[in-house]
Amino acid sequence: MDIILQQLVNGLSLGSVYGLIAIGYTMVYGIIGMINFAHGDVYMVSAYVTAIAIALLSFFGIESFPVVILGTLIFTIFVTGVYGWVIERVAYRPLRGSSRLSILISAIGMSLILQNYVQISQGAKQQGVPTLLSGAIRFDVGDGFVQLTYMKLFILCASFIGMGVLTYIIQKTKLGRMCRATQQDPKMASILGIDTDKIISTVFVIGATMAALAGVLVTLDYGGFDFYVGFIIGIKAFTAAVLGGIGSLPGAMLGGIILGLSEALFAGLISSDYKDVFSFSLLVIILIFRPSGLLGKPEVEKV
Repeated sequence: MDIILQQLVNGLSLGSVYGLIAIGYTMVYGIIGMINFAHGDVYMVSAYVTAIAIALLSFFGIESFPVVILGTLIFTIFVTGVYGWVIERVAYRPLRGSSRLSILISAIGMSLILQNYVQISQGAKQQGVPTLLSGAIRFDVGDGFVQLTYMKLFILCASFIGMGVLTYIIQKTKLGRMCRATQQDPKMASILGIDTDKIISTVFVIGATMAALAGVLVTLDYGGFDFYVGFIIGIKAFTAAVLGGIGSLPGAMLGGIILGLSEALFAGLISSDYKDVFSFSLLVIILIFRPSGLLGKPEVEKV
């Protein structure tokens, strides 16, 4: 029982991170109908930016965890948001009226550019950051115990706060209404005076900021990363988005949690060596039997 509970705790933490990254996929798809295949590499960039931010703060003698985490979040979100904006302007906007295949190739090209750019500028070796928050809470369960580290608790709190803030923005603010209007009918939104180009750029930036938040949290928890780290976690986050319903914001969150819990239980009870195989197999099964996802709606071709 304690093993199952421990894996549920681990899966909830992992799933919240998948949900944050999946939000970027689902928001971009919802507004332009295309997958941003460079999104995983935006997450990868945020991991390197996190390390740079921590190094800069350490250089100036700042070691207080609240100050370090706040400064790192602000710096990483800003820099990664700029990357998201540039990706939209360079890889998507010039091809917006082109075929889907052209945009897909452009997105994959941008992904390769980011990977090689980071590999050349930062090196191919695995990088790391020091542990900033140690300690854990232990709960006795029968003859064993369940452990919740302070870092995982922080990840859960930060993830759900981030998701809550984004949900409020999309549902309750003027920006959110413009995003939803652009998603439903870009031409009509433009006729009504909404700058759809600006809204689409904003959506890319929002998706990048969610990836940045996930990048900071995962980097602080695991400590290590490399230039290829965005590929695997990007595919898993895409799986979460498809599972929940691509284009659905609540679906991305739900899909991330379900995937994280499923993967953690599979790794803990069956084999951790094949957890990636399990995740990708789940993606294939979803695409075959329910391509619209749990909360998604079947796509209707716009006239």
